[in-house]
Amino acid sequence: MQKPHDDSKMCLAAFEQDRTLVVVVEMSLSSWLVAGLIPGVSREPLKKINPDPERLLQLLYRWRDEAVAAGSKINRIAVAYETGRDGFWLARWLRNRGIDAHVIHATSVAISREHRRAKTDRIDTAMLRRGFLGWLRGEPGHCSMAVVPSVAEEDAKRPHRERDTLIHERTSIVNRMKSILIQFGVRNFNPVLRKANEKLDAVRTPEGIPLPANAVAALRRLMDRLRVIKEQVKAIEQTRLQRMQRNPADRMNAMVFLLVRIIGMGVETAEQLVREMLFRNFHDRKAVARYAGLTGSPDESGSKRREKGLSRSGNGRVRNILIQLSWRMLQFQPDSGLVIWYKKRTESARGSRKPMIVALARKLIIALWRYVNTGVVPEGFELRSAA
Repeated sequence: MQKPHDDSKMCLAAFEQDRTLVVVVEMSLSSWLVAGLIPGVSREPLKKINPDPERLLQLLYRWRDEAVAAGSKINRIAVAYETGRDGFWLARWLRNRGIDAHVIHATSVAISREHRRAKTDRIDTAMLRRGFLGWLRGEPGHCSMAVVPSVAEEDAKRPHRERDTLIHERTSIVNRMKSILIQFGVRNFNPVLRKANEKLDAVRTPEGIPLPANAVAALRRLMDRLRVIKEQVKAIEQTRLQRMQRNPADRMNAMVFLLVRIIGMGVETAEQLVREMLFRNFHDRKAVARYAGLTGSPDESGSKRREKGLSRSGNGRVRNILIQLSWRMLQFQPDSGLVIWYKKRTESARGSRKPMIVALARKLIIALWRYVNTGVVPEGFELRSAA
């Protein structure tokens, strides 16, 4: 019997192959390659179409009519495609029209381990179809399915992801400005200051000459970009606070308010954890750790036993946040049960701090998941007073 936290790895609905039209789609920017398995029809059709959902729907209905003409009554049309650039909109669109649509985790499909294997869209659709059929039959291990979010859930992730991109751009611009200054030996000028643009003409190199004209022009352009990025980051943060204050009873906002009460947890970290992960319905702690990508990847063969490190199969954003948050908890929650456990495990083991911080991150996200869903405060955690 499949474990409850592995629902995504097998289909729980009964599969009647002689009454189900099975279709997989290999998607690209310029075309879609559609492969079908039609009950009652010996041929296995393969059709390349333009990336148009209406054209895909027409093709599905045509293949369904072929099955009916061959004497097979179709009760279900099951369609699957891999996660990728197109995202989940097609699955939502098909489901609204009565199609049983699924999105396959691209990394869960088994591929050939040959050093130089053939790879074409035709071969990829055949592998997708084999994996999808195994999943429909309820056999674990063939592939796993992604949860299809709603439009609102997808859009809720946009502000903090955009903010992350802007922060990286801000860091890049600052580093480029410092590099220009260092080229001419200027180390005592901070280009990030509010009035840096006005003071740029007074900067002198160690030779006692002003900065060259092209360097000054480049610095001014970078300063203008930096100012725009700072304004955009500030606008995103203000909009977020207004949204939370406007609807504090919303489920996600309530989770954020709970997390912010933990000393050492900021609003940005709390919102990212909630919007990326904690709003989902996980069956148990194993599912939580697996989604965060904090599970191991053991390598065992005969007498050989080794651990290859993190599986990295989960949400990379959540994993990075949790690793940073775990280091932060060591400073802000020194008397908590998790931190005491970590210190005991690392006090006598040399070089174990970094590997064990992953174990702490796994325990931490499970504790936070229980906290936002049941209200049980992690052992020893200090909370801010409720506003």
